[in-house]
Amino acid sequence: MSALTDALRYVRSRTDFVPQAAIVLGSGLGGFAEKVDVLTALDYADIPGFPRSTVAGHAGRFLFGRLHGVPVVLMQGRVHYYEGYSMQEVVMPIRLMRLLGAEILFLTNAAGGINRSFHAGDLMCITGHIASFVPSPLIGPNDDTLGVRFPDMSHIYDVQLSECIRQTAAALDIPLQNGVYVQTTGPQYETPEEIRMYALLGADAVGMSTACEAVAAVHAGMRVCGISCICNMAAGISPVPLTHEEVQQTADRTAPLFRALVENAVPRMVNP
Repeated sequence: MSALTDALRYVRSRTDFVPQAAIVLGSGLGGFAEKVDVLTALDYADIPGFPRSTVAGHAGRFLFGRLHGVPVVLMQGRVHYYEGYSMQEVVMPIRLMRLLGAEILFLTNAAGGINRSFHAGDLMCITGHIASFVPSPLIGPNDDTLGVRFPDMSHIYDVQLSECIRQTAAALDIPLQNGVYVQTTGPQYETPEEIRMYALLGADAVGMSTACEAVAAVHAGMRVCGISCICNMAAGISPVPLTHEEVQQTADRTAPLFRALVENAVPRMVNP
């Protein structure tokens, strides 16, 4: 807890801003900051003991400001388990945003499509996840100030928040899929055999983030929702080798719709 306490102390020395919602910006959403009236920006590298984002396209900073009047904190780039951090370090930003006051966590990511009815460029509202292939962020001594030792995970993705996403998509005429997300460690993409296994388990999309963040958030008492941008069809479904460049290109192409959906959904969640 000491590293988290030090991080909280540093952020509070820079701003007394209290966010109501926290938004994790995945690939292609870095430009979402343009929608926010930013009051304070803090680089991860300046926060004592804080993990730094090393992935291309992830800026690595917190932005504090207002989105249509709603006080929000944005993670402009996340950290991943495959970067070499412990799972506790990976979810440290989530816990910090909770301690700063955020009650809602809106997760976004780029994902590979497993459901064969999906197409590259689709947006998917996350209705559930499978996190059994990565370590739990709750392993180790429990911090009772964050949450209970054995938290219930029956409804990780808040039904009302997810319905707000669907209603917003309908109002904006944005096509929206619904599905289950499975997190893997990465950084390698999955094999066709692994994708067939995930499909049998009920997964619709796969990625290397998000589920662990959702677990940590629910443990800490946050309401969680999420959207995946299906940036490519997974191995064995896609006829071409998978590349990060393809993921980034699709994310960038879909970004305007993605940004519009998040921008308009958040105020609806806070003021239903």
